[in-house]
Amino acid sequence: MTVSSAKIHPASVVEDGAVIGENVKVGPFCYIGPNVVLGDGVELLSHVVVIGRTTIGKGTKIFPGAVIGGDSQSVHHSAVDTTLVIGENCTIREGVTMNTGTVEHGGTTVVGNNNLFLAYSHVAHDCRLGNNIILSNNVMLAGHVTVEDRAILGGGSAVHQFTRVGKQAFIGGLSAVSYDVIPYGMLNGNPGVLSGLNVVGMTRAGFERPVIHAVRRCYKQIFEGPESIRANAAAIRDEYLDCPPALEILDFIAADSDRALSSPNRGGKA
Repeated sequence: MTVSSAKIHPASVVEDGAVIGENVKVGPFCYIGPNVVLGDGVELLSHVVVIGRTTIGKGTKIFPGAVIGGDSQSVHHSAVDTTLVIGENCTIREGVTMNTGTVEHGGTTVVGNNNLFLAYSHVAHDCRLGNNIILSNNVMLAGHVTVEDRAILGGGSAVHQFTRVGKQAFIGGLSAVSYDVIPYGMLNGNPGVLSGLNVVGMTRAGFERPVIHAVRRCYKQIFEGPESIRANAAAIRDEYLDCPPALEILDFIAADSDRALSSPNRGGKA
């Protein structure tokens, strides 16, 4: 179904069954599959492929060469239809690829709102992305990766499957992310090593200086304490009940995960 306000270039193909919202713009040489839903105001510039059971939220803009909603590249992918859901007001630049989920792990890849995906970045099957995230050029997310709100991943960085990247974390360019990265953490290198807190990002987000100092103190207690990371975090939790950013870090560490935690030492530990 295509509404009358949509502008579809005659050189593009929109299969029967696709749902096209108000004021959608589809430039030349695009292909839109029969199970696609484009929200109001979505714009496909040209040479964009949107396939699979893919829903794209209103106001999202997609640049040439992107392939959105392709089958999972997992060796376990089955022929059963799975889904990709992209939120509102995302910018998806040239050559970006995003895959649908796998049946074995819920069947859905989820991308939140107001995210920026620079050229040739990749979002694999079953990933879960929050809001206001930046994936720089050539960032690669393997399957089942979670990226929380306002995280920034530098160009060419690669994230191992099942890894979590915490809220407002910063991943340096060309870094290999093999272990979970705490909220507000900074990780650099190959293999990736936790190199402190994203203080610049916290400052830009409006955190007051006493809060940043408290989070720094918490970080030091976690990673320089006498026990394991998780034991240190559990031991100090009551000290930070009035500091939400510190609690976010502590709760992230306490949560179940398939991966170890990145640390200032090479590799991860518990």
